[in-house]
This record gives sequence, C-alpha cells and structure tokens, in this order.
Amino acid sequence: MARCDVCGNDYWMAFEVRTVSGDVYTFDSFECAIQKLAPRCEHCECRILGHGVEVEGRFFCCAHCARQGASGLGGQIRDTVGALPG
Repeated sequence: MARCDVCGNDYWMAFEVRTVSGDVYTFDSFECAIQKLAPRCEHCECRILGHGVEVEGRFFCCAHCARQGASGLGGQIRDTVGALPG
C-alpha cells in the first residue's frame, strides 16, 4: 500500500503522478491530487480544473476572472464556450 502525500491515508488503490519537472507524488484520490497540483485562479482563488485562461503567465479559471485580474487586457480576452453562432 502507499500513503497519500496530502491526507496521509494508506490506501491499496493509491496512484502516482509524475510531473514534467521530475516530481513524483502519491495520492489516494483525485480530490487530493487536485488540492496538491491544480493551480489557483489569481482573481477568485478557486482551483483551475479545466483549461482555464492564461494571460502573460498568470492563470485564471475563466474569461470573467481574467478580465477582472489582467490589467489592460480585458477587451482582448474572450470566452466563447457555449456562444451562439452568428
């Protein structure tokens, strides 16, 4: 069995995540992996689980937060998910 790096649970179905920088982490759930690895939105501080929005090396959960937090670039950021054509 392996011990989760976040909660310390010793679980027979634990899994490892290896990052491109060479770090190796052990988790007992995706929830713990998210808490350890998912970046936080620089505006609302929620965990970014999807693609998010990157503006000049800063990460945001959505276009709204990017417009609020990225000074001077608000008009250039678009979120077209679910937008109607035309």
